[in-house]
Amino acid sequence: MSTFAKRERLLLADLLEVNGPQAPTLCEGWQTRDLAAHVVVRERRPDAAGGILVKQLASRLEKVMAEFSAKPYEELIQLIRTGPPRFSPFQLKQVDEASNTVEFYVHTEDVRRAQPDWAPRELDSVFQDSLWSRLERSARLVGRRAPTGLVLRRPDGRTVVAHKGTPVVTVTGEPSELLLFAYGRQSVAAVELEGEKAAITQLHESRTLGL
Repeated sequence: MSTFAKRERLLLADLLEVNGPQAPTLCEGWQTRDLAAHVVVRERRPDAAGGILVKQLASRLEKVMAEFSAKPYEELIQLIRTGPPRFSPFQLKQVDEASNTVEFYVHTEDVRRAQPDWAPRELDSVFQDSLWSRLERSARLVGRRAPTGLVLRRPDGRTVVAHKGTPVVTVTGEPSELLLFAYGRQSVAAVELEGEKAAITQLHESRTLGL
């Protein structure tokens, strides 16, 4: 049975292929070629991928990213489709689901929503619940540098506190949209914000959300 991570992986690969190597993405400064290289390096070069989070490794990551970006675009897409190398921990279904469901969903939307003709896609309730459970676990991490207090709320009233503080802004939307908002894609997330006007503006324009 296909997992959510595998489904989003294949959708991302298809979108990258259809849009070509020079299409815009929501990742600042990245075109689709750069995003494809990022995905491949993250899975296949753990010696460099640490630079995504560790500043001391950033120069090595930049070098390896440049090497992969120079590869034929079709090769990058195929590497994404075929997945991680044989002995990678990402080959384990549980690890793949835990590590890649959000990763591939967000990057799929990075490609989709950067195009002028994008439209929302309907996601089933099981996938929404899966994204919510992951957002619950990661909310405080991705919201740790929020400039205001931040509460994420589903339409059914379930909430998670992403950042304690005042004034508080409450963001309401489906889990998929809340996740995009919390990961720094505020401009394209279909959510409603409640709170003081100045705080809402500050949060909406903040570049500190996400990893």
